[in-house]
Amino acid sequence: MTAVAAPTTAPPRVGGRFVTGMALASLGMWTALYTPVQVLLAQQLAVITPEGKESALGLVTGLGALVAVVANPVAGALSDRTTSRFGRRKPWVAGGALLAAAGLLLLLNQSSVAGVAVGWVVVQVALSAMLAGLVATVPDRVPENQRGVVSAWVGATQPMATLAGTALVTVVVSTVSAGYALVAGVVLVLLVPFLVWVPDSPAVPGPRAERRRGGFFASFAAALRHADFRWAWITRFLIQLGNATGTLYLLYFLRDEIRYESLFPGKRAEQGLLLLVLIYTTGIVVSAFAGGWLSDRLGRRKGLVTAAGLVIAAGSAPLAVWPTWPVTVLSAVLLGLGYGVYVSVDQALITQVLPAASDNGRDLGVISIANSLPHVLGPVIAAPLVSSLGGYPALFTVTALLGLAFAGQSGRRSPVAASNTCS
Repeated sequence: MTAVAAPTTAPPRVGGRFVTGMALASLGMWTALYTPVQVLLAQQLAVITPEGKESALGLVTGLGALVAVVANPVAGALSDRTTSRFGRRKPWVAGGALLAAAGLLLLLNQSSVAGVAVGWVVVQVALSAMLAGLVATVPDRVPENQRGVVSAWVGATQPMATLAGTALVTVVVSTVSAGYALVAGVVLVLLVPFLVWVPDSPAVPGPRAERRRGGFFASFAAALRHADFRWAWITRFLIQLGNATGTLYLLYFLRDEIRYESLFPGKRAEQGLLLLVLIYTTGIVVSAFAGGWLSDRLGRRKGLVTAAGLVIAAGSAPLAVWPTWPVTVLSAVLLGLGYGVYVSVDQALITQVLPAASDNGRDLGVISIANSLPHVLGPVIAAPLVSSLGGYPALFTVTALLGLAFAGQSGRRSPVAASNTCS
């Protein structure tokens, strides 16, 4: 194994407070991201432009994701170099949370597509900085034999955030403005345990001269030259592209294709979305911890990631053929089980193929491009499919094919994987 450079001394095992602080900060961050994408932006834009809501939502979310493509790796690289008296990663996490709350409050009173787009860009920049500091903390502070379980705790917060956020803005409050204000408060409150309980990451000596000569983007390209790291990037990109295309219009799918409000008189489509998110989240939480524990126990991760891709594809395919409410519920179960294994095991696997410990923030920022770029491309793919190229059956066919492509790619053995326990 020649590509991965690790610290000479493994970090000590982490305890409950560390994991709790990481999980709660992650929960707040994902709540600030997914609640607007799943509910608030869709509701807001449906009022601003009822006839063009699909295109407007695609434009706003795509623009925000495009900004995140650049913002996250830059923030990660800068956090690698940060030596402030407040720490290395915490200034980026705390500063990102504060700016995200401000951006959510900015969105609160917007009445034009342009205004919503500006506010969402601010939120995306802020959350990119927060994410950069959080994800780099795991390889900085967590030993390899705990990363599956820790990644399960952190990864499970993504669907939990979707569930909690959807519940907050459909049950606790009833207006878009109140929803944005409530989410802004959540991200700040859930940050506090991280600041108190999670020690900051120590600086790690590294080849800084090379980075000074080449600059940020040259160093990003250098990271992708490592075979296992490049493999991890491609598989992450494929699964997130499927996720982006398949979930962007879920609220509109329930209203316009499933006709949820006609099936269940007196119920709103948002309530159906909440139920689906609950089912999906339950599946993720169960399979994330099972997959994370099993991968730590076996010391082998790639086979589990491949199996997760097959289950995700199996969850998307039925929606292309039978777009009914019972099938939608079944798909939510399968997608939750598959994504849960993926989110814990793949994240642990990625931390084991980082090229250099001194550049954890930068390299995880490069991985984050594989998270953000699909949300730029997703609307470009999904909008024409839904509007003129076959509708929702075509959309979910493409989503299933992306899941199969992910499973196929994740099953390939790269040169480095053959010599370590990540295979």
